[in-house]
Amino acid sequence: MQIVLVISLIAASIGSGLVAGIFFAFSTFIMTAFSRIPAEQGIAAMNSINVTIVRSPFMLLFVPTAFLCVVIAALAFMNWRGGASSMMLAGAALYVIASFLSTIVFNVPMNDALTKMSGNGPEAVQLWTTYLRDWTWWNHVRTIASLLASVAFVRALMLI
Repeated sequence: MQIVLVISLIAASIGSGLVAGIFFAFSTFIMTAFSRIPAEQGIAAMNSINVTIVRSPFMLLFVPTAFLCVVIAALAFMNWRGGASSMMLAGAALYVIASFLSTIVFNVPMNDALTKMSGNGPEAVQLWTTYLRDWTWWNHVRTIASLLASVAFVRALMLI
């Protein structure tokens, strides 16, 4: 069981770290670049990304890491290891709640609303302005949560 735990923690730390890096790119330069182009072009670019990402290898990283976090949380409870288990639970909660579920609850509905918008009229400009602000804010949350999850999993590895 120890080897399963170690492999799970290594995979979760790498998975959540890679996801944090992808989100970091959006938070630090992709969304800023999109904010500098006309709304019609930004909407088209983001809609293209949103269609592409659900069929990309990113999903083979994002979703399985969430499932792995659930396994890690169960392992933490099944064989409590004090601080290591606390770090395992913290990492799992950060990733599952603040990264994975916040994506489903906040970012995806904003993406869905964006798919219904086209053109560059006042309504599109207003939606795009709001989208950039709100989507990016939630993306910052996902970035930080994924990074902290990775750190927690590494710390758990150090403690077991």
